[in-house]
Amino acid sequence: QVQLVESGGGLEQPGGSLRLSCAASGFTLDSYYVGWFRQAPGKEREGVSCISSSDGTVYYADSVKGRFTIERDNFRSTVYLQMNNLKPDDTAVYYCASHRMSLSSGGDYCSISVDDYDNWGRGTQVTVSS
Repeated sequence: QVQLVESGGGLEQPGGSLRLSCAASGFTLDSYYVGWFRQAPGKEREGVSCISSSDGTVYYADSVKGRFTIERDNFRSTVYLQMNNLKPDDTAVYYCASHRMSLSSGGDYCSISVDDYDNWGRGTQVTVSS
């Protein structure tokens, strides 16, 4: 069964850190670009960060730039999101998603648009509160 499984969420105080993991099961991630998204109650799902299959391109939303870092370990078919200096506004369910790279992109493309992904995990809750 092809699926993505997120883990690492939890309750953290403002200024703290969490590291989310997105593990692929039933397939290997090396030919896929991967994005992290989040959805807070009553809000639309928004893109947070993405990483290309080649690991050469990463992108961050302005709201997390300088605080979050995305990286991938293709040997483990896992993508990580290191979140530092957490803020209450970071509270949301975090999802990872994948899409197979196109040959024309050379593996250097990724996106934080929800519409560009066709395989989603079930999410992990992140709550930032004192």
